[in-house]
Parts: sequence; C-alpha cells; structure tokens
Amino acid sequence: MKKDKIIYWATTAIIAVMVGFMPLVMWNNPEGKVMMEHLGYPEYFGTMLNIFKILGGVALLVPQIPNKIKEWAYAGFGFDFIAALVSLVAVDGIKVETVAAPVVFFAILAVSYIYKGKLAK
Repeated sequence: MKKDKIIYWATTAIIAVMVGFMPLVMWNNPEGKVMMEHLGYPEYFGTMLNIFKILGGVALLVPQIPNKIKEWAYAGFGFDFIAALVSLVAVDGIKVETVAAPVVFFAILAVSYIYKGKLAK
C-alpha cells in the first residue's frame, strides 16, 4: 500500500508540475508561440490550453477536489497528449524527438490513473 501511494504521488506530481504548472512559467515563451504557430494553431488556442493545464494540475494535486473533477483532468491531459502526438506527427513526421514527450507523459499519466484506482479500493 505504501509503495502504491509513492508511485501514485510521484507520477501525479510529475504530470501536475511538468504539464500543469509549466504553463505558468512558460506563458509568454516565444518558443512556445513559435511551436503553436508551426503546428497551425491560432494564438488563442495556446492561451486556452494553458488555462486548462493549470486547472488540471491543481485538480490532480488537491486531495479535496472531487473525483469526478479529477477524472475530467485525467481525460483532458490524455486528450492533450494524444492531440500533441497527432499534431506533431502530422506536421513533422514520425521522429523520436518529436513523439517522445507526448508518449512518455501519456505513459506517466496512465500509471498515475491506474494507481489512483488502486488506492481508491
């Protein structure tokens, strides 16, 4: 049980910090704007995505947030990673450096979700 908690909180923290709170630091990063433009997304899409990522990071980390909201956060991050993978492959083709980040983060998210379920039992 202790091992399960450690795995859950470690993977959840990675997602929440690296994906959920990184937008706070990188909000006006020119490289991020160039990437969104490269992928063909309008500027407002990046702003909307950043807001949802921050809300999702908070939802995953705060224990008092209802499980239904956490489920939405998990789904949102899952959709984000899948959409990032599809967008990157569609524009740049299949390259390890292109697909690695969304695939790795999706795997970490899946482990967090699985262990969330284990701890709920």
